[in-house]
Amino acid sequence: MIGSSGDPALWHQALDEQGFAIVPGVFSPSETVALLVSLADLAERSHRAGVRHVLSHPTVNMIARDRRLMRMVQPVLGSEAFPFRATLFDKSPESNWLIAWHQDTALPLSEKREMPGWGPWSVKAGVTYAHAPAKALEGVLALRVHLDNSMQENGPLRVLPGTHQMGVLTDEQISCQSKGQSSVECLVAKGSVFAIRPLIIHASSKSRSDNPRRVLHIEYAARPNIDGILTLAIA
Repeated sequence: MIGSSGDPALWHQALDEQGFAIVPGVFSPSETVALLVSLADLAERSHRAGVRHVLSHPTVNMIARDRRLMRMVQPVLGSEAFPFRATLFDKSPESNWLIAWHQDTALPLSEKREMPGWGPWSVKAGVTYAHAPAKALEGVLALRVHLDNSMQENGPLRVLPGTHQMGVLTDEQISCQSKGQSSVECLVAKGSVFAIRPLIIHASSKSRSDNPRRVLHIEYAARPNIDGILTLAIA
């Protein structure tokens, strides 16, 4: 699997060059089971694509600041890196979905302030969002803690390696790139962590399995202030 390595130097290289990397066996089987039990109250709130804005949940907040995850994030984003948003994805036969090719460009912000390169703006679940320029998104990294095995049959993430270096693309540019470049299926074992840059073009298909695909998706930023003026909201 491209970008799969427990060696920090190798997976940092994969992240830089490919825009994603897999760090295997970060959490033990017993830790993963304990996480699923502790997150059961969130699972009850799940709808379609999961539960968003869950960083305030005690277990999620604890995991987001776990020393193992921070040791992955800080060499990439710097010593001031911190978690600012978390989502629990829960793909199963009862809650199944597909996501078309896209980049993750929207960031939660503490207030709306018109700035060049930012927008359009929106409000989701009471949180202000704006699509960000590439410069701001270069200071963001997501870690996906896999609570189940991500397999070909249960709708794994698919990525277009290296596309994180192309900047923010239009829908038409994303569509053209997806037709002209081979994708990689990101098959990730339970307890492993998948690191991904927001600007990499990615997608996922519907699950064709009875096996769930639960993922705790945690996003980190290099610093609270983006572009020197805008401040990230904690979600």
